[in-house]
Amino acid sequence: MSFIGYKWNAKVIKGPHGTRARKIRASVHFHRPRTLRPPRNPKYPRKSVPTRSRMDAYNIIKFPLTTEAAMKKIEDNNTLVFLVHTRANKHHIRAAVKKLYDINVAKVNTLIRPDGKKKAYVRLARDYDALDVANKIGII
Repeated sequence: MSFIGYKWNAKVIKGPHGTRARKIRASVHFHRPRTLRPPRNPKYPRKSVPTRSRMDAYNIIKFPLTTEAAMKKIEDNNTLVFLVHTRANKHHIRAAVKKLYDINVAKVNTLIRPDGKKKAYVRLARDYDALDVANKIGII
């Protein structure tokens, strides 16, 4: 708590022997003021190479699922089903599908399977056909 700037703190008594009001101390402990803070000037970089992101498109999307239920999704709902990295979010998955397969995504639904793996349902945009994309990928 700072009392600097209060009217009564800077008030001076008139006359030759006037004294300034004492600084009010909020704590009984004295802390040495830290005055000089020189800017950092490292002699060498602490990391030689910046770390690359381990979550690239090839790591995010592991493989497409080829179960009967996934095939039904491809035919009926224009949706591809992938197993993905557990820490990948929907934005990561959307960008990875766009990069790897060069297709636009309408929406992404995700779930964690009972075995702990993450499954992503990737609904394709209307101008793409999931059957054609699945053929190109090699699912069918």
